[in-house]
Amino acid sequence: MSTTAARGVRAVVEVLAKALADRPDDVRVVESQHKQVTLVELYVSPQDIAKVIGRQGRTAAALRTLASTAGEKEGKQVTLEIREGR
Repeated sequence: MSTTAARGVRAVVEVLAKALADRPDDVRVVESQHKQVTLVELYVSPQDIAKVIGRQGRTAAALRTLASTAGEKEGKQVTLEIREGR
């Protein structure tokens, strides 16, 4: 069940990030399990980091809320981290 949850959350984050990014091919999503928390790391190109975070972090907050909600549907606690890829 945990891999299904991670795939669902991962897919939601990946689709949304690719839609936001000017360089969707540079978007990468990595998930890992830490005790009871699923960590989802979103990597975007340096040119897209501001766009994904948004003004005053509103876009990032919305992405975190959606990831958390997708995880809750599968009974998982999810944390989303946005990172600059290389």
